[in-house]
Amino acid sequence: FGSRSLYNMGGSKRMSYSSVGGGLRSGAGGGYGFGLGFGGGAGFGLGGAAGAGGYGLGSGFGLGGRGGPGFPVCPPGGIHEVTVNQSLLAPLKLDIDPEIQKVRTQEREQIKTLNNKFASFIDKVRFLEQQNKVLETKWSLLQEQGHTVTRKNLDPLYESYISTLRRQLDNLLGERGRLDSELRNMQDMVEDFKNKYEDEINRRTGAENEFVVLKKDVDGAYMNKVELQAKADSLADEINFLRTLYEA
Repeated sequence: FGSRSLYNMGGSKRMSYSSVGGGLRSGAGGGYGFGLGFGGGAGFGLGGAAGAGGYGLGSGFGLGGRGGPGFPVCPPGGIHEVTVNQSLLAPLKLDIDPEIQKVRTQEREQIKTLNNKFASFIDKVRFLEQQNKVLETKWSLLQEQGHTVTRKNLDPLYESYISTLRRQLDNLLGERGRLDSELRNMQDMVEDFKNKYEDEINRRTGAENEFVVLKKDVDGAYMNKVELQAKADSLADEINFLRTLYEA
């Protein structure tokens, strides 16, 4: 007998077949795996991949689906050569896009911000609930007090309040009369001072006029004195001249 198995590393296709007492089974998968069979083969992979036929032992580990149905060992025309797509063997590029990383970072920050806002909102709601409970308790106590306390007649209370307001009104009226009297006295004093001020202004004006007249008289007398003094000096000079002339 003879058996062969074909597997690849990191590929996405695995095929196994046996030449004795069984049929050729194939299954597609990915990852690492191998198959071993006698008279048949079986494969197992993550996500499920299996083929049944004959008696044999097979094991494998990979990511793939369920294998297809078997076919005869020797198909018409003989066994064809197995070809492998080389592009499937190329390593996958798993580089992380920086834009995606940036978006994820922004999403995490937004989630943190929303969590903080939600926590603050929850705290406010709890605080308002506590305040509501306190107000409900106060309201219930007030209602109980309102039911237990008997209502009294409010007429004496209102009459006392009205009498107090009347006394205050009388006091205000008396105060107003006193203030009116003081206002009249102050107005009379202001009028008296006004008249005195006007009299003083008139006296000052008269005194200023008299001062101007007297100043004019004094100026005239001074000018006359200057003229007379000049005449006297001239006459004295003439007398001295004549005296000197006579004595000579």
